[in-house]
Amino acid sequence: MQPRLRSRTFRRFRKKTPGGRIVTHYTKRKPKQAHCSGCGGKLHGIPRLFPKQASLLRISSKRPERPYGGTLCSKCTRELFVEKARAFSNVQ
Repeated sequence: MQPRLRSRTFRRFRKKTPGGRIVTHYTKRKPKQAHCSGCGGKLHGIPRLFPKQASLLRISSKRPERPYGGTLCSKCTRELFVEKARAFSNVQ
C-alpha cells in the first residue's frame, strides 16, 4: 500500500476486477451534512459535496429557495417569522 493511502482519511472498499481479482479502492470521504445554525439539526435539500463540486451546481440545487434557506431549518425559520410578526404587531 502506498504511504499516502495508509491513513484513514480515505475510505476503503473492495472491488472485483474484470479479471476476477479483488482489489482495494480508495476514495475521499464525503463531507459532513450541513447543520441548522438555530437548533443544530441536519439541513435537508443541501447536497454533501466538496466546494469544488458544489461550485459546478446551479444555485437552485445548492440550497432550498426560501428565506434563510441553507442556514436555518424550516422549523426554525417558521419560529423566526412568528417572532418577527409578533414584534411588528406590538410596534403598531
